[in-house]
Amino acid sequence: MSMRVLVVGGAGYIGSHTAKALHQAGYTPVVFDNLSMGHRWAVKWGPLVEGDILDPLALCAALQDGVQAVIHFAANAYVGESMEQPGKYFRNNVVGTLNLLEAMREAGVRHIVFSSSCATYGIPLQVPIAETHPQDPINPYGESKRMGERLLRWFGECHGLRWVALRYFNAAGADPEGELGEAHEPETHLVPLVIGAALGSRPPVRIFGTDYPTPDGTAIRDYIHVVDLAQAHVRALEYLWEGGASDVFNLGTGTGHSVRQVIGMVEQVGGREVPFVEAPRRSGDPPELVADPAKAGRVLSWQARWDLEGIVKTAWRWHSRPGLD
Repeated sequence: MSMRVLVVGGAGYIGSHTAKALHQAGYTPVVFDNLSMGHRWAVKWGPLVEGDILDPLALCAALQDGVQAVIHFAANAYVGESMEQPGKYFRNNVVGTLNLLEAMREAGVRHIVFSSSCATYGIPLQVPIAETHPQDPINPYGESKRMGERLLRWFGECHGLRWVALRYFNAAGADPEGELGEAHEPETHLVPLVIGAALGSRPPVRIFGTDYPTPDGTAIRDYIHVVDLAQAHVRALEYLWEGGASDVFNLGTGTGHSVRQVIGMVEQVGGREVPFVEAPRRSGDPPELVADPAKAGRVLSWQARWDLEGIVKTAWRWHSRPGLD
């Protein structure tokens, strides 16, 4: 029998791609999700347990069925909303994570891979950003992820938990085989917004800030393909299973692309013009966010394989498929 891995939030965008990667690697992904943001159709490679991380009894029950490790994605993840409703973010992202760790302790499950974020760094002091960069979040979402990392550390110190925290940069793209992709509402990620504008299914893209100190004046971000992210979670789990020490890793490509470059790539791939409007900068948006992913390469033997063109091609196929709902 293959190892059963509880994928908390596994019906969502990154979680569902990771469940597929786990299945391909010979594991059995058991998805635990309340389906508030995830989708039942995205659970295809193992059982679905409907439940909420704010329900300790549901978590305990899900961990009783031979689960040997956990990958934790479940979180609210809208930065703007976190500024308006900080209590919601601390309740779900922090209390929910605490509930999960307590349930793991009771069940004797000692290995977890945690979905963290580059939002824990705040405004970068230098670019590219390494894991040693100070963590100084500028919104409740980033703070909630930093608090999750602190919980991991202390459960490791006090209860022997073995953990890896993965700090993502900008997830993008879709499953190359067309089985999975982004389906958020509201959608805040740039690539699907640009593709939607090109297809006419969304309004013109708003470019927030054209006067940044960057080559074309627009903000630069490190876009990483969701399949690369999924593979990193599998590799992190294997690293822990092989006896690796608890640690934190950036997940990115190490290469940044501006908003205008993303628009240009969508126009190149889709063969359509992307309508856009220019708007003022948003408060708190740094000019450039790019990962230094060297540590993940050195310790996990992982590196991103997809470039921006591959990201946009897979996303274009997903968002332009027939019968898109």
